[in-house]
Amino acid sequence: MEQLASLTNRKKSASRLTKNSKIIKTIIAAIQDKKGENIISLDLRKINEAVADFFIICEAGNGTQIRAIADNVEDKVYENCNERPYHHEGLQNLQWVLIDYVNVVVHVMHPETRKFYNLEEMWSDAPNQEHND
Repeated sequence: MEQLASLTNRKKSASRLTKNSKIIKTIIAAIQDKKGENIISLDLRKINEAVADFFIICEAGNGTQIRAIADNVEDKVYENCNERPYHHEGLQNLQWVLIDYVNVVVHVMHPETRKFYNLEEMWSDAPNQEHND
């Protein structure tokens, strides 16, 4: 739950993203490269309480894959968009890794952790889109 708590202490930047923004496409491709599953994006732009414009959520079956996805996301976003994360958490336990790019937050989760926290239900007012091959 500390991953969610960390989001409350920062501000969104002035520039707004769209679902076709380069960073979002890069993140989704990086997740797909490492075989992340059940990829979904939540468009939070019309939710006033939202801490970001978009959440991108995926799952991986084990800690090794969770780390590989998280590392690939950070590498590809830096390579293609020249952006480093504002913050990341969860690399010690590898059950839920959060990568915060301020306007887009990536959640790489173990399936049981994802089911328990159920972010999609928590943000059910947000339009969502699946990104599976």
